Amino acid sequence: MFLRKVAGRVAALALAGAVALPVTAHAAEEVNLYTYRQPELMKPLLDAFTAESGITVNMVYDNKSLTERLKAEGENTPADLVITANAGRLVELVSEDLVQPVTSPALDAAVPAHLRDPEGRWYAITKRSRIVYASRERVPADTQITYEDLADPKWKGRICTRPLTHEYTIDLIASLIAKHGEAWTETWLKGFVANLARKPQGNDRGQISAVAQGVCDIAVGNTYYYGLMLANPEQKADAEMVRPTFPNQSGDGAHMNVTGAAVTKHAKHPENARKLIEFLVSPEAQAIYAAQNFEFPVVEGVPSDPVIAVFGNFTEDTLNVAEIGAHRPAAARLVDRSGAAG
Repeated sequence: MFLRKVAGRVAALALAGAVALPVTAHAAEEVNLYTYRQPELMKPLLDAFTAESGITVNMVYDNKSLTERLKAEGENTPADLVITANAGRLVELVSEDLVQPVTSPALDAAVPAHLRDPEGRWYAITKRSRIVYASRERVPADTQITYEDLADPKWKGRICTRPLTHEYTIDLIASLIAKHGEAWTETWLKGFVANLARKPQGNDRGQISAVAQGVCDIAVGNTYYYGLMLANPEQKADAEMVRPTFPNQSGDGAHMNVTGAAVTKHAKHPENARKLIEFLVSPEAQAIYAAQNFEFPVVEGVPSDPVIAVFGNFTEDTLNVAEIGAHRPAAARLVDRSGAAG
């Protein structure tokens, strides 16, 4: 039923021909995409792009090794565009000199500055926040939580998290390094680990369920997993037993991460790749993608899917995700030294 809803939106888009960032049609043209995102998430968007532009999208999915693949292929790579599910991988592509800057006033106008590379080498196409999920029974509704508070002894034995080595956790730690420095963050990490109710394990949905089942009182997880659980009859009850809590709302705001796109350094169809990124940040495409994966649109004014409307408005951290990525190696070192990677 869910996929039928998405397909209906795609069909309506193709019939209406309504794309805010216009794409010029060229018969028999193509663009080659490497993506970390699952094909079922990308296909409705790519089909809509082809319907609008006449440009065929050839997609290769790999959730682990696209950076290594691009390095091995070098100038012979067929890839024109890469889409990643995490800012860290975008920064990795930049550091390995595997992508090129894009000149696009449309993209610069649509994507906020903190959600794109300062030199135009990648652009976010959706965003999500890493927040705290609190027990509705054991944590008072008016409890204010910050990321810094997670190391406070008042949470001792009360926190669940996925493995510290996971890229989502590394990015959160890297954001703290960017703000507070490496020495402060190492002390914070020790306090955070001391507060864990169990060894880091599982995925974000597992942490939400652990709070619902009383294993811990709060857990750290991405926002879109909550939407996925609410939409899953088998997981909805657990999701409804926790309260999504956006940290640092009286300060710098909730930590953000992104799904982003970059044109490869040796792209054979760079203009078509640029057009595809522009299409992906059009209001119509943003609505389709947000509905599929319960992520937040990056374009101002595009509504979130009704399932995650429960989050309401929140203050997001505007620290550029490129800066967060620059501190990922240091974050990984701190996790190694913590002895609690999971």
